[in-house]
Amino acid sequence: MSVIQARLFHRFAAQIAVFCAIALTLVALDSTARAQETTEAFVQANNLQGELVAEASPQPGEELMVALHFRPVAPEWHGYWSNPGDAGLGMQLEWSLPDGWEAGEQLYPVPQRLVIAGLMNHIYEGDYAVLVPISVPDDYVVGSPVELALKAQWLACTDQICVPEQGEFALSLSDERDASDARFATWRAALAPMLDSVGAFEVTDKSLRLSIPVPSAVELADPHVFIGNDRLVSYADPQRFYRKDNALIVEIPLRKGERDVPDQVNGIVAFSEGTGVRFAAGSGEVGSGGELVRMAFDTPPLWTLILGALAGGLILNIMPCVFPILAIKALSLAKAGTSEAQARRDGLAYTAGVVLACVALGALMLALRAAGEQVGWAFQLQSPGVVVGLLVLATIITLNFAGSFELPSVSFTRSGQPASAFGTGLLAAFAATPCTGPFMAAALGAALLLPPLPALLLFAMLGLGLALPFLLLGWVPALRNKLPKPGAWMETFRKAMAIPMGLTALALIWLTSRLGGQGFAIVALVVVFGIVAALLVVGRLQRAGKMAWPAFGLIAAPFLIFGAFALPSALETRADRAPQSILAAEAFSADVLAEARASGQPVFVWFTADWCLTCKVNEGVAIEREATKAAFEEAGVVAIVGDWTLRDEEITQFLTEQGAAGVPLYLWYEPRDDAEQLPQVLTPDMLIERAERDRP
Repeated sequence: MSVIQARLFHRFAAQIAVFCAIALTLVALDSTARAQETTEAFVQANNLQGELVAEASPQPGEELMVALHFRPVAPEWHGYWSNPGDAGLGMQLEWSLPDGWEAGEQLYPVPQRLVIAGLMNHIYEGDYAVLVPISVPDDYVVGSPVELALKAQWLACTDQICVPEQGEFALSLSDERDASDARFATWRAALAPMLDSVGAFEVTDKSLRLSIPVPSAVELADPHVFIGNDRLVSYADPQRFYRKDNALIVEIPLRKGERDVPDQVNGIVAFSEGTGVRFAAGSGEVGSGGELVRMAFDTPPLWTLILGALAGGLILNIMPCVFPILAIKALSLAKAGTSEAQARRDGLAYTAGVVLACVALGALMLALRAAGEQVGWAFQLQSPGVVVGLLVLATIITLNFAGSFELPSVSFTRSGQPASAFGTGLLAAFAATPCTGPFMAAALGAALLLPPLPALLLFAMLGLGLALPFLLLGWVPALRNKLPKPGAWMETFRKAMAIPMGLTALALIWLTSRLGGQGFAIVALVVVFGIVAALLVVGRLQRAGKMAWPAFGLIAAPFLIFGAFALPSALETRADRAPQSILAAEAFSADVLAEARASGQPVFVWFTADWCLTCKVNEGVAIEREATKAAFEEAGVVAIVGDWTLRDEEITQFLTEQGAAGVPLYLWYEPRDDAEQLPQVLTPDMLIERAERDRP
């Protein structure tokens, strides 16, 4: 290499070195600037902006209350309680305090509930503050400079996204302050105070049961218990509340899977939004019974419920199991020789029988529920033995209407005998209970939550509505005069009414097989055959003018004895009833419903029973249709059916929580939304229209 080349090489190398140095310097400066910008951006990007505030100046040996105050940058952002629920993250605090200073338990306001896709979150919307008591040591000298440092991590979320956030806070307490921060009065008022008394809890196979010492005078507008223990209960499942003396008994479904039973359960019981108390409960016995507390839905005014029960009772008169009895009894008032006084007595006696039966059934249902039994309206039809009794009764009425025999003193066509009218009223009310009318749902659902006297009033109004047509015929001559004049046609009409009663008997045969199995139904038919044979013999002897009823006992007794022994042994246990639907519906359970709602798809849930006439009509008209199936498949609707033909405690509990005393019940869940309760009478296109509305 020449000297000139060497000099040129060294000059080029120097230039390269200078360029690299300048480039590295610029990169370093740019990196520093970016780091500063990133730090500032991170601090400023917090969607829940926090500040650490002291209530007053510290005093030796006392507690200093400090607050971590959060303020969202926009209304859609929210924070979380210490137990965030199914999703979210609780706040984490790391204190740096002087020697001898100690931070106590974090004190939270009463949280709010947010359900998204079937998941329950415990959140705070808007401004809120978490208070922390700081113990000041006895040797602290007032006015001495003190620095409190805090590193906090929290989660800020909207309904769509979540962002983990953090902050570092420093609080200088070097200056004395005579006045306290006025905001603490508001923040303290929002806290859930701690109960003085300790409650009790027990864990069963399915639920956590709590007894919380809440005075009976405390109003529970919208109760909910926020459990502080993590992964113990199912947060989104409905909770049940009972009042017993000065204790609030709560039942909360347990979380599925393995769980550790804690030594203590703690949390917050909210009475309504923003009000509640903290509690602690130790392991112990939790009593049963008590009065069911009104749930989260609104109960209509009592006068509205009374009108609903009255209208529902009126509608029951057109049901096939009631109308024949009413029609024959009404025509008995048109017979020649019926006096005004007789008609009024018959009307009052019939009304007394109907009202007494409705009140008695309602009182029995309320008593069973108070004793812890999960039963609803028409609960008697979930018993195979009761259905067999109704089958026998329907058969007897059919033969009586057909003229095959005459009852000696309580014939359904006799007039002027109050005992007959009273017995007919009892029968009509008992037979009508499964045919809940479309105006009856709110009234009977509210009856499960109201105090006993208003609840029984609703059942009495239901009976009055059922008895009202016959009562008016008995007491209003103008209406009675519009009845057809007596004649031979009445006997023909009576026999015609045997047809719907006979169809009712056939339906009860089918229901018997559904409840107890085919073997049980066959045994029941043998018993019915024996009674039919005995009644036919009674009829022949009556027409011959001979003593008839001893023959009935001789013929029917062997069949009745056979049934008493054979029916219990033939009864099949049919607890697991697979749903049969063209919609490919799943059988209802709380887990199935929660999973379906978490899928983000629309969900349709319906509750039915084989003995529910309204249910079967709706299924034929609106549910079990190819058009409905096609609409559901196109929109991705998840179908779930709850079969309440047999007693099912989980279904009964869910019905009660929805404000329904029985079936039918139809619920539509939009994605990420609460249930919409559909009418009890479905139109053919109602479900199709909702599915098309949710079509992707």
